[in-house]
Amino acid sequence: MNNKVKFEQYAQLLREWSGRMNLVAPSTLNDIETRHIADSAQLADVLSHDVSIVDLGSGAGFPGVVLAILGWRVTCIESIGKKVAFLTAVKDALSLDNLTIYHGRVEDFVRQLPAKTGNFVFTARAFASLTKIMDYVANKKYRLFLLKGREIAGEIEEAKKKYSFEYELVPSKTGDGFIIIVRFCR
Repeated sequence: MNNKVKFEQYAQLLREWSGRMNLVAPSTLNDIETRHIADSAQLADVLSHDVSIVDLGSGAGFPGVVLAILGWRVTCIESIGKKVAFLTAVKDALSLDNLTIYHGRVEDFVRQLPAKTGNFVFTARAFASLTKIMDYVANKKYRLFLLKGREIAGEIEEAKKKYSFEYELVPSKTGDGFIIIVRFCR
């Protein structure tokens, strides 16, 4: 099954399951391909292929499932059982052997990760504020690749009050937001 077919099946599963639970805003179901899939896929332009991805608060699988379809090794972390069931159904339907689903809280998963290595990065989309994400992961010192909205400047200023980090902002190709790439300073 090629990636185009996998993305089509993913979108179809999302539409079907959204009738039973709140996976994405109903107003976005007619534009899944651009609003969710293409938005998530733009991370492929800034990620190296040798990293393993830990997707925080995966929800409906954005960006984690999209990046798994594109070939990365991804662990999606989700604490809500119904969303875990959806992610598992997607993994099985698309035969994504490179996708692991962790049913639990982000802080519990992160706690058991090894100290900084160059092989792990964190991703997130519509999960939490920059400061809150950094609270979860700062002690691991992994790089962050986050899809954020146009209000990111305020989040950066708030996070700088608590953390020392370098960042790069890449304008979104699909909206008025940004990809923020964060590297913690020693």
